[in-house]
Amino acid sequence: MSKLKKVIDECKEHSNTELDLVDKGIINLAEVPGLFALRHLTRLTLSHNKITVFPPSLADLTNLETLNLFNNHIEELPPVVSSFPKLKLLNMGMNKLNVLPRGFGAFPVLEVLDLTYNNLSDDSLPANFFCLESLRCLFLGDNDFEELPPEIGRLKNLQILVLRDNDLIALPKEIGELGRLRELHIQGNRLTVLPPELGNLDLVGMKQVFKGENNPWVPPIADQFQVGVSHVFDYIRSDTYKYLYGRHIAAGAAPPPKINDKSKKISRIKRH
Repeated sequence: MSKLKKVIDECKEHSNTELDLVDKGIINLAEVPGLFALRHLTRLTLSHNKITVFPPSLADLTNLETLNLFNNHIEELPPVVSSFPKLKLLNMGMNKLNVLPRGFGAFPVLEVLDLTYNNLSDDSLPANFFCLESLRCLFLGDNDFEELPPEIGRLKNLQILVLRDNDLIALPKEIGELGRLRELHIQGNRLTVLPPELGNLDLVGMKQVFKGENNPWVPPIADQFQVGVSHVFDYIRSDTYKYLYGRHIAAGAAPPPKINDKSKKISRIKRH
């Protein structure tokens, strides 16, 4: 801890606005001397440690704009997490989160939220999650979502949405309301069809990204993927597809089985 104290003291002495504590073996943030007094910090990087608890006192750092806790052992977040008044980027990727706290959607200016590689599922998101209307990038890859609620259409400023490697069996048609979306990653799920409303989006071109491989698509969509993404979008905009999609939904076929065994995920392993 003496090395940490030196780093903290230097940060305080020089009024540095950025503090990098990557891979320092930190387990308990409350034992990092003087950390919560650094009210001037705008960027705090705590990735690749062994932190188990997100202390509510961290919210005292009211000038933070970037908080990175990637690759730790945090299982839950305190409700106060959403009270950072200036936070624009929160990276909680590769932790052990099963649920987000009540009121999580109250961040006033959050633009980038990374929740990749946790244990989040359909029941993990609080009611106000989709009030995060300032969000530009949402990373939910490598979780356990099977369905997303229609409220996702409220994230009108979203430009990047990553849903790869979940268990999604359907996409809500409201994704078609995300008019600013330029990247959509849905590869590695259990999707068989796409809502025709996805055709409203501009996801074809040199600056756009649409990834949909490793899904059990119905043959007409799979055939279009073989030819290219632009063909997929031309097809789902067609009246033929809208008719077939309607019939497919009306038939109510059982979703494809889960094929990814996630029991060995690092985020699932219990510490002893």
